[in-house]
Amino acid sequence: MIERIEQAAAGLLIWVSSTASVVACHTCGHPAGRVHSHYNRQLADAAIAGQTVALRLRVRRFFCDTTECAVRTFTEQPAGVATRHARRTPLSRAMLTAISAALAGRAGARLAAVLGLPASRNTLLRLLRALPEAPIGEVTALGVDDFAIRKGQTYATILINLATHQPIDVLPDREADTLAEWLTAHPEIQVIARDRASAYAEASTRGAPQATQCADRWHVWKNLGEAVEKTVIAHRKCLSEPLAPDHPGEDIADNTTATVQTEAPPALDIEPADPVFLSESSFVTRIRERYDAVRALHAEGMGIRAITRALRLDRKTVRRIVQADDVEDLLAKTTSRYSLPDNYKPYLHQRWTSGHTNITRLITEIREQGYRGSAQTVYRYLRPFRTRRAPRPAAAVTPTSPAPPKIRHVTGWIMRDPENLSDKDCLRLKEILTRCPELEATRRHVGSFACMIRNLTGDRLPDWMDRVREDNLPALHSFVNGLRHDLAAVTAGLTLPWSNGPTEGTVNKIKLLKRMAFGRAGFPLLRKMILHAT
Repeated sequence: MIERIEQAAAGLLIWVSSTASVVACHTCGHPAGRVHSHYNRQLADAAIAGQTVALRLRVRRFFCDTTECAVRTFTEQPAGVATRHARRTPLSRAMLTAISAALAGRAGARLAAVLGLPASRNTLLRLLRALPEAPIGEVTALGVDDFAIRKGQTYATILINLATHQPIDVLPDREADTLAEWLTAHPEIQVIARDRASAYAEASTRGAPQATQCADRWHVWKNLGEAVEKTVIAHRKCLSEPLAPDHPGEDIADNTTATVQTEAPPALDIEPADPVFLSESSFVTRIRERYDAVRALHAEGMGIRAITRALRLDRKTVRRIVQADDVEDLLAKTTSRYSLPDNYKPYLHQRWTSGHTNITRLITEIREQGYRGSAQTVYRYLRPFRTRRAPRPAAAVTPTSPAPPKIRHVTGWIMRDPENLSDKDCLRLKEILTRCPELEATRRHVGSFACMIRNLTGDRLPDWMDRVREDNLPALHSFVNGLRHDLAAVTAGLTLPWSNGPTEGTVNKIKLLKRMAFGRAGFPLLRKMILHAT
């Protein structure tokens, strides 16, 4: 019953009291009507019209006349208004708990103040930590993926129910033993969707031998894209369009000897400098030395972990070297990454042949055209030209051809559905495939693999791998060898409708939760935020 309402400086103060004549004992449940005493409690309540509200509740203490009861007196707790030892009403607590689950500490405190529910960030974090965890229940389809608590340092594992797309548990690491122990406690799991990490594959085999493992289709397609990119890099010379036979530059090149006595010296015939033929950088040299050291220890029978400890290298680096066919496979991406983009080479050739040999000035000019690479790359590309520079010609005519497309563009054209390519890109890809049989075969294999993913016809995978082995495509051969190590899971991933997409989406939401906590949330708090951020 509301007795009166006062307008205070801090907001509204409402005086209320209970009118019940009989109250049940909270220990034994028997009704009691004999009043022992009464006192006032002040509880924070939900805001009214943006104003903070405080309830001044008059509560009574009753005698419990049941002789078997352990208590002699007890205090009434009006339902929906008060609970034991609480300083807030259940409604106010529920609202602040929802805010803390959505925004955590500081951000939640700012929103709560605007809504007329002032609370400190520590109060919100206490409410969040006090939230009970929902029971996991029966899970038949499980999604597994890792995420970074501290990128490059600490990782954890997220588990979601693929039937409901809701996170059900978070493990403190991504080790095989931890996940295997969790899976052993849930023998009802029938399907496990995961990426191709060896730790999760081992844990699924040990902890849930009855379950069907499904490799995520997106990760398989990403691995195929990396193999296609290596193939394009290996055949990058096929990307440039050959000069037409009737190009004016042909006549100049053929008549150089006849005109050398009567005209100015001809333009220098500059071939694009390929980083493969330049002096190797210290970075490339270090890759070769690491490759030789790792392969030597691996030939002696040492495992990846032992090699990692012996050479003090990252485990992923050692694994990549062990799985590589040769050192050139490792250098393929490095060569592309540290080479000058092809669309700037014709301009540099034209300027250099015209006599503008100030490399610093040339770097400034191509930066104005959009070049974002390092100056050292341009120096490394133009430095060999100085040793074979001819006298400045009176009139230089440099044969030029359209700049070849970038490697990532060609890779995207090969990986993309032909129906989604523009007419211009489709025509350029067709010309490249005509010049390069290897890229033509790569495009054919990619199309067949895409049909398997789209139609979920994983039973055709062994035949596809055999057809790939028949062509001279080392990068795709490495991709096929990787599939053979996890063939059952990849086949299931290309056959069953389950995928790890919902798990990847949950990982993206976790990144947002980490940002809202300013990256300072420890694992227990972050786990609460993940499990209650629905």
